[in-house]
Amino acid sequence: MKRIEYYLDKGFDPKTATYFASGRRTIVSVAPGPDFTVLLKFDNGESRILDMKPSIKPGTVFAFLADPANFNRVYLDESKCVSWDINPNVDSKNVWSNKVDISADSCYLDSIPV
Repeated sequence: MKRIEYYLDKGFDPKTATYFASGRRTIVSVAPGPDFTVLLKFDNGESRILDMKPSIKPGTVFAFLADPANFNRVYLDESKCVSWDINPNVDSKNVWSNKVDISADSCYLDSIPV
């Protein structure tokens, strides 16, 4: 593991440098929450809330999540990324463009502790 200074020297902001220096986290479970939030549980036992509202805008890859039925289909993919299939009838393992996902690192950095 590298020290915070290593990441700061690479141009990371202090919050991100601290995260990477302390060790990356893996998401172990995900569940849709109220008002377009996602409840995340991490391998260190921490629970965090990710607010997706700022990302769900017309013209973005997340626009289809404005429909609560779509939003509530959140799952963890094989890489432990928070994911949604655009069309639930299409296998995203065979059609990569059917899925939108967010890495565990981004989820941790953009979420708040519960």
